[in-house]
Amino acid sequence: MPNLRDIRNRIGSVNNTQQITKAMKMVAAAKLRKAQDRMVRTRPYAFKIQDVVGRLVSGAEESNNLMRTVDHTNNVLLIIVGSDRGLCGGFNNNLFKEIEKYIEINLNEYRENNSLSLITIGKKATAHFSKRKYNVVTSYPGFFDSLNYDVTSEIMTGATDQFVAGGFDEVLIAYNEFKSVITQNRKIEKILPIDPEAIAGDDSIESIDYIFEPDSSAILDQLLPLYLNMQLWKAVLESNAGEQGARMSAMDSATENAKELESTLRLKYNQARQSAITTEISEIVSGAQALSGS
Repeated sequence: MPNLRDIRNRIGSVNNTQQITKAMKMVAAAKLRKAQDRMVRTRPYAFKIQDVVGRLVSGAEESNNLMRTVDHTNNVLLIIVGSDRGLCGGFNNNLFKEIEKYIEINLNEYRENNSLSLITIGKKATAHFSKRKYNVVTSYPGFFDSLNYDVTSEIMTGATDQFVAGGFDEVLIAYNEFKSVITQNRKIEKILPIDPEAIAGDDSIESIDYIFEPDSSAILDQLLPLYLNMQLWKAVLESNAGEQGARMSAMDSATENAKELESTLRLKYNQARQSAITTEISEIVSGAQALSGS
């Protein structure tokens, strides 16, 4: 027969866990609202600058250094945006599995030649890929403790400078794109070299003739670095919102599971208690009968 004290202790422990997960859900919900608002306010600007750059690229007469292509790719840089904290379901693991699958299919030769470099953003990404002997050249643990555009800009500017200098022939970014509170799209995108066809604007407005001052190439030289910075900043904000949504969903599931477990334990406790009472009554009756018979 289960010990009543042990069952009571387990019920108390489960109840405490339930209170913690419920509180964490509420905290994640509050952070999600802020992250979602920040992300929604950034999206229009990021999409618009992509549209403007697309028009300039399609009409540019001279090629830009950020659009240079090589006959053979020798070095690849992959920027991975994870999270600093856990307890967010499969938010990190699903992304990391997708990245490792992508590397195995598309970048395995570069990894074997030690020409695949990683920049990891977040403690989870840093820990995961460092333990698996990937070439992590720079890591940013604790990045989301103080989410800052300037730091993101420094990361992208450094990657851009190395690309222009010939240190890398391709730069990719991997992150979770926010779709809904319970769903994220795992994205792996090539951002360098810039593909004019990939960022070209709407065909319906390409026929509009714009006058650029001083000229489209000079404007493009200024806008392309800003466009790349915004691409990484947008990815960071999308990932942050997706993380909070995933954590809120995970803590909600944990709270519900704790409720079910507590209900099961209370049923076991009542059964054990009833069994103990029945046993005591039977012993009393048996003792009374024995005394009356003597």
